[in-house]
Amino acid sequence: MAFRYHYASRLNSFRNGDWGGKKPTTLDLITRAAKVKGLTAVDLNYPDHLQNHKPAEIAACLKDNGIALNGFAMRYYTEVGFKLGAFTHPDAKVRRAAIDLTKKGIDEMRGLGGNLMTLWMGNDGFDYSFQADYAAQWQHTIEAMVEVADHDKAVDISIEYKPNEPRSYALMPDAATTLLAIKDIARPNLGVTLDFAHVLYAEEMPAFAAMLIARHSRLLGIHLNDGYGKRDDGLMVGSVHPLQTLELLLALRKMDYSAAIYFDTFPDITNLDPVAECAANIATVEALAAIAEKLEKHNGLAEATAKQDAVAAQGIITQMLYAAR
Repeated sequence: MAFRYHYASRLNSFRNGDWGGKKPTTLDLITRAAKVKGLTAVDLNYPDHLQNHKPAEIAACLKDNGIALNGFAMRYYTEVGFKLGAFTHPDAKVRRAAIDLTKKGIDEMRGLGGNLMTLWMGNDGFDYSFQADYAAQWQHTIEAMVEVADHDKAVDISIEYKPNEPRSYALMPDAATTLLAIKDIARPNLGVTLDFAHVLYAEEMPAFAAMLIARHSRLLGIHLNDGYGKRDDGLMVGSVHPLQTLELLLALRKMDYSAAIYFDTFPDITNLDPVAECAANIATVEALAAIAEKLEKHNGLAEATAKQDAVAAQGIITQMLYAAR
């Protein structure tokens, strides 16, 4: 079966289930992920997923299971010292440690053949009025990301924005603020990862956010999932917002997006079978992508959107999605 997209997944999604009383290793998770038909790649969290394994072991496991490395995702929460921020920490020594850890992660990823480093700066932000020097936090972040982007110019650095959590306010909470930062950083190997659930509770429209990113920067990653717009629910793709998911997939077709569709879902929350859950995500995207392909060539939809005729557009989408066949 030919799949429309290159599919990747969050590796920790596969932790759920019976492991015979033992804690699953990174190698175990890769082996389980490889059971999903159509899943071709995984991301590794750094440094978490490499802490108990040599890079050669990871490389061998990926090869043996016929699965590729999509990239690394930096995780600063494993270090207690980064709770007050990584790139925004008030102590220059802590900021230096975060930068050096990121550069080390880039080097290790390159050694495994990867070229996409995703930065989710969850601890970079603030919680109270009068807690932070906003100008200093912004400047420290810009300087840090310039250094990270310049460390290896062949590596793409992608910022995954999120409104909050664990901090009450993230320094880069939405597409527009992230694009302002990218303008300040001014490096060609920088871009944005759009996470569907993050976009929803940033009160953004996913397809609109994707258009802005593609217009002003580079859309380097798509994290598909779903939620109710109040938090990072990590639900199955299309389970709550099928129309917005379909519109995003249509937007991706129009902008010739060719990177991975990455599933950032949490099957462990309700004890779902992670292999079956990932397979369901792929099936949903395949079904919606087939409709998006038809909609791209649909003259009636193009006319309706040109006129902002929501009634006509809704009729076309309803017929495509729900009409009996």
